[in-house]
Amino acid sequence: MYAIFENGSKQYKASVGDALKLEKLNAEVGATVTFPVILTADDKGIQTGKEVEKVVVTAEVTSHGKDKKIIVFKYKAKKNERKKQGHRQPYTCVKVTAIGAPAPAKKKATKKAAAPVAEATEADAPAAE
Repeated sequence: MYAIFENGSKQYKASVGDALKLEKLNAEVGATVTFPVILTADDKGIQTGKEVEKVVVTAEVTSHGKDKKIIVFKYKAKKNERKKQGHRQPYTCVKVTAIGAPAPAKKKATKKAAAPVAEATEADAPAAE
């Protein structure tokens, strides 16, 4: 089974256990991140649209880094204008742990809140002269 998901205006094909380099994410190493799925394919066939609306790809952040340097060289012929720059694109490496419906959120037991205690503020207290 594999899924195609979108991140950073790019689409990635992922299977469980795959390691992928994605656009830089604001997530700590070891954190779990989820991505909405565009398409899934398995033995039953290909599913898209409403069929995969609730399906997500769950992945664990393994590392952050920078790609190899690329050289950007701009010049204008016969004008002696030259500009050389380098660029290293930051990325996040993730390992896909699951593809499927998101895990249901654990419901917290609701307790009745105690009546709020009125606290005396400086404005309420008589001013000492």
